Amino acid sequence: MQNSEMFEKISSDPEICHGKPCIRGTRIPVYLLVSLVAEGEKPETIISDYPSVTHDDIKTAVRYAAKLCEYEAYAI
Repeated sequence: MQNSEMFEKISSDPEICHGKPCIRGTRIPVYLLVSLVAEGEKPETIISDYPSVTHDDIKTAVRYAAKLCEYEAYAI
């Protein structure tokens, strides 16, 4: 997936979820999907709980988070 394709699936609008990146066309924030994956939730369970989310959306959220980590420097 090219960066441009990834960013077409992610949107950030100050009027939706306080501007947090979300899956475009939903109010599902990227951080929520990434957190669920990190906690070991299976994609099928996530999709069952959030029917507007697809497998591709979950992959895109994880890729988006990875890209952010590539450019951010945080002290842990």
